[in-house]
Amino acid sequence: MSVAAAAPGLWDWSSNLPLLLAIGLAALYRIGDRRTFTPAAAQSAQRFRRFCFYAALAVLAVALSSPIDALSQQLFWAHMVQHVLLLVVAPPLLVLARPWLRLWRSLPLAARRSLARSLALSSRTAGLRWTWRTLGRPAPSFVLFSGVLLGWHVPVLFDATLRSSALHVLEHTLFFSTAMMFWKQVIDSPPLHASLGSPQRVAYVVGAMIVSWALAVVLAVAPHPLYDVYAHEASRPGGISAIADQQLAAGIMWVPASISFVIVIFVYVHRWLTPPSVRATPSRLAGEH
Repeated sequence: MSVAAAAPGLWDWSSNLPLLLAIGLAALYRIGDRRTFTPAAAQSAQRFRRFCFYAALAVLAVALSSPIDALSQQLFWAHMVQHVLLLVVAPPLLVLARPWLRLWRSLPLAARRSLARSLALSSRTAGLRWTWRTLGRPAPSFVLFSGVLLGWHVPVLFDATLRSSALHVLEHTLFFSTAMMFWKQVIDSPPLHASLGSPQRVAYVVGAMIVSWALAVVLAVAPHPLYDVYAHEASRPGGISAIADQQLAAGIMWVPASISFVIVIFVYVHRWLTPPSVRATPSRLAGEH
């Protein structure tokens, strides 16, 4: 029986780099938003996307700077909450927000011209362009998303992240970056465009959901704690056992983590089955300037 340990308080937030980056991105987006004209017909859609952007930043702050981050050192289920927020909550919100034009316009004009020229033409960025073209396609994005999710939950790697802050940062960075690549394939986010049709997007998301379920099942049915750091924790907030902690983490990966997948599946099944002649024309921001 585990001895209950003190849990972090609700106001035990960290003024760390992720929080500062979130605040900085919010400021840049605000500047770019003020510099971008949105037609009256697109105002409602833009308000929704603005909400999605700030919500994504708030989710990232909760995952990486709130008491959840401190609690994740003691409880596996809290660590899994972090992973769910970084994989299937913040990234789809950010892709849905389509913030790229506004973030770009937050930069000075001279900086934009220089950066655009460098990214498009410079030999120094040729490798970056090749990487984007190669890994940014649907199949590599799916493999990377699934591989990163499963790979970092292999016990030897997972335990290493709990002992090394550098590895922990790398783990979270890969979770978020590969999730962005994944969700970009199923949610249009101009000027980024998904190449998959509605049936392919449904299959794509179902496949990723099955991968997450497989991880949840392994965690749920394991007869003993898989991660030494949590198994040997002297005390845990709430006094739960290591195996109960692991099973709770499995439940979080199984049910809450599936919500984003299920929403996207329903949206594209509906689009797939709706005749083109009766589909509503989506509002566009193409008229922004």
